[in-house]
Amino acid sequence: MWKHDAVWSAIDALARRHGLTPSGLARKAGLDSTSFNPSKRHASDGRPRWPSTESIHKVLAATGESLADFVGAAPARASPGKPGTKPSASVWRIAEGLMPARRPVPLLGFAQAGAGGFFDDGGFPAGQGWDEVPLPGLEDEGAYALEVSGESMLPLYRDGDIIIVSPASQVRPGDRVVVKTSAGEVMAKILKRRRADRLELSSLNPDHPERVVPIADIAWVARILWASQ
Repeated sequence: MWKHDAVWSAIDALARRHGLTPSGLARKAGLDSTSFNPSKRHASDGRPRWPSTESIHKVLAATGESLADFVGAAPARASPGKPGTKPSASVWRIAEGLMPARRPVPLLGFAQAGAGGFFDDGGFPAGQGWDEVPLPGLEDEGAYALEVSGESMLPLYRDGDIIIVSPASQVRPGDRVVVKTSAGEVMAKILKRRRADRLELSSLNPDHPERVVPIADIAWVARILWASQ
């Protein structure tokens, strides 16, 4: 089986590969900077703590690494095979459990998303004109894809990147989100605060100002789960 220390070693290896500390990798993935600290790897009573599948998924999305890269970054001793060999079948089964098989989801461009007729009141896909793209290992039945256009979302998202969003996922401060206003504007932001009467949104691009949008002017909010990068 894949051991606890091998999983953490794989995270450390990915951090080094990208010239980051574990804290820097956590921040790059949109997580709390202490998420991967050594002190977080065991409970106070010594029990091992494992990184969540969501955390691993965010790391892969932020770094552009594949699941195979992540498994391969683990020390060879994590596999029952000989040093230097590929991970064993049991390791691959664990890896496959982190990211289920792909399935097609609706795909729409940001420019099209601002038009009417493509979403219901909850922000879920509706109507006609959607293309499809394979969903990279997520099981959210309501998730769909949007294609980024322009440079307003740099440096996180480039023109042509595909992002997977979920209207059904709970949105918390610090999450990356897509917001559509009742006027038809569609934007990707970071949720800074959610008040009873407004959303406070930080821009992904430092050249763009923060936004405060009244709740009454928001059609829907969807959490960003994954980006192609």
